[in-house]
Amino acid sequence: MNYLYLLLNLGSLSVPFLFSFHPKLMFYKRWKSLFIGLLISMSIFIPWDIIFTINGIWGFNQDYFLGLKIFSLPIEEWLFFICIPYACTFTHYALLYYFPNLKLPQTTAKTISYLLIFLLLIISIYNSSKWYTFINFVLATILIAIVIKKNPDLLSSFYLTFLVMLIPFFIVNGILTGSFISNEVVWYNNSENLNIRLFTIPIEDTIYAFSLILLNLFIMTRFENERKLSISASHQ
Repeated sequence: MNYLYLLLNLGSLSVPFLFSFHPKLMFYKRWKSLFIGLLISMSIFIPWDIIFTINGIWGFNQDYFLGLKIFSLPIEEWLFFICIPYACTFTHYALLYYFPNLKLPQTTAKTISYLLIFLLLIISIYNSSKWYTFINFVLATILIAIVIKKNPDLLSSFYLTFLVMLIPFFIVNGILTGSFISNEVVWYNNSENLNIRLFTIPIEDTIYAFSLILLNLFIMTRFENERKLSISASHQ
């Protein structure tokens, strides 16, 4: 089934894309800021992906993709960094539209953030030879620290919306890592991670998804806030 990875990407994108034009949500109005977020996040995650693929830290089962590669990555892997962030950022904003009070107190969000930073740093230090664990957790640590300083309100809502996103995450990433199918779409070199699985999913993948989505949302909100400030300044 060499189109499975493509189907997972398009399936993840389809409903959020169609509902982007909903008259109440109007997510399409955020496309400009989303596009900027996607470009910046891909400039980080794609080179990381290429290096890890070339060095055998993870790889792809050719039985589940079409065979077209760009810089050692299947075209479906490139689409992953568009389809999944699109679906997740849409979910974040849709949840906040229908549940505007879906937020933690900032003190609670900051406490969670500092605990995460501490735990991720400790795990990184003690597993510095495991490249997926180390790079993944260090990046998450840096990102959380930046967002605490620049946009703590985002974390107040994101910690809760991310819990909702974990439901489709376990389905899609579960299939990618071998749940429900005879073999995995994406394989991992377990000597480069903690070798702890949530079902078939390496525990590092949850932090990877956390960083990928948070980075896109942080860039989107920062761009939108700066645009609002420039518009208000021009009207004064």
